[in-house]
Amino acid sequence: MPTQVSTMLCLKVQGFLQALELSLFILLGYYPKIIYKVPIMSLTHFNSQGDAHMVDVSSKAHTHRRAVAKGTVTMSASTFEMILNGNAKKGDVLGIARIAGIQASKRTSDLIPLCHPIALTHVSVSFETKPQSSQITCTATAETTGPTGVEMEALTAVQVALLTIYDMCKAVDRGMRMDNIHLAEKLGGKSGHFVAVSA
Repeated sequence: MPTQVSTMLCLKVQGFLQALELSLFILLGYYPKIIYKVPIMSLTHFNSQGDAHMVDVSSKAHTHRRAVAKGTVTMSASTFEMILNGNAKKGDVLGIARIAGIQASKRTSDLIPLCHPIALTHVSVSFETKPQSSQITCTATAETTGPTGVEMEALTAVQVALLTIYDMCKAVDRGMRMDNIHLAEKLGGKSGHFVAVSA
């Protein structure tokens, strides 16, 4: 029994030290070279030398691809009412946030270094208001026909739409909180159909 306990303790210490080493390398900016130590599926944005690169998608089939992302912003009851009643000093909060989200989806490759520029065929941004919890849930849908997916475009649209809501209301409510931002669904491509458990 003492030998088993000692072995388990050594394994735990070894795992902790490996995690600590990984954290230090990331903080120092050396993560591309040691990312191979992480026991997860192959990361396509790193080549065999551990250098970051844009994935070559030239050989992939051009298929219809669709992604849906969601996120929520929580605020005070008074801020929620102000938005619904259209009384914000900067104007139509949800209308402007919708346009901001759509615009952002088209600029995703400018924001995320290794994203491919994608010819989007459709982008929509909608909002669901929840009076009981003073929350607004944003849903963004992005579509294209091409060799790579549009998950990042949908997620970027949600993030920027929620940030726009915050920007337009921060003068009266700096405690607004954005959370639960996630990919809800993805269709098309080699990986097939994905639906998040929380979707």
